Amino acid sequence: MSFKFQDLTLWSFREDEMKTRLLAAALRIGFMFLLFISIAAEAAELKVLCAIAMQQLIEDLGPKFERASGHQLTITIATLGPALKRVQGGETFDVVWIPRPGIESLVKDGKVVASTVTVISRTGIGVAVRKGAAKPDISSPEAFKRTMLAAKSITHGNPAYGGLSGIHVVKVFERLGIAEEMKSKTVLLNKSGLAGVFVANGEAEIVVQPIQELMVVAGIDIVGPLPGDLQDIVVYPAAVMTSAKDAEASMALVGFLRTPEATAVIKAMGMEPGAP
Repeated sequence: MSFKFQDLTLWSFREDEMKTRLLAAALRIGFMFLLFISIAAEAAELKVLCAIAMQQLIEDLGPKFERASGHQLTITIATLGPALKRVQGGETFDVVWIPRPGIESLVKDGKVVASTVTVISRTGIGVAVRKGAAKPDISSPEAFKRTMLAAKSITHGNPAYGGLSGIHVVKVFERLGIAEEMKSKTVLLNKSGLAGVFVANGEAEIVVQPIQELMVVAGIDIVGPLPGDLQDIVVYPAAVMTSAKDAEASMALVGFLRTPEATAVIKAMGMEPGAP
């Protein structure tokens, strides 16, 4: 009898333990369900204003952030000049990711929360030719000058659309004393975009544009970066705008752009991630 009693007690204990575990499991499932509902209810729709030079990055990283956070992104791509005009004209965004001079201007105007400004990426300007073509010498400023003068045609970002790299290339030509010679052989897009397509389709011999914009154009080979002090490193911070409807979700996007996953993509596209 005592054995059976002990056995029944043990069975009763196990039954109680099983019920407790099932209850705990049910509570966990219920908690996760409520958490899911809570996340879904708090999911934000973020409007992002992004520099054209960062377009490939945001197209890669945006969906990753959406999957990880549940938030949805609406992306507007623009060069610096048009981007600033949109904001100054009253258009509202949650996050802006443009070159540093633009961010500084928006901070000064009270359009961006200064404490949220975070450097995401840095990029230099490079030179490319049509795929398979002989790579010219750009190893020094003088070599670059000779190559530009010898080229039958060249292209770069159109300064009229506010692209910093195009503005810088024109200044480089002026500094080298070849601005007038280059005007007659320069082919420009009549919009902001990837000038490398002109080289890929044979309309221009050489393109000078940010390296990550060259990397995504099929049919061209990168020769290398602009030499020495002709180079211009453009810094691209992201920041939360004062017009942000959900500051917490907006800052989550800025933070995501500094994660190891994002950093790996930035490096793969020929850029350097922001310093810690």
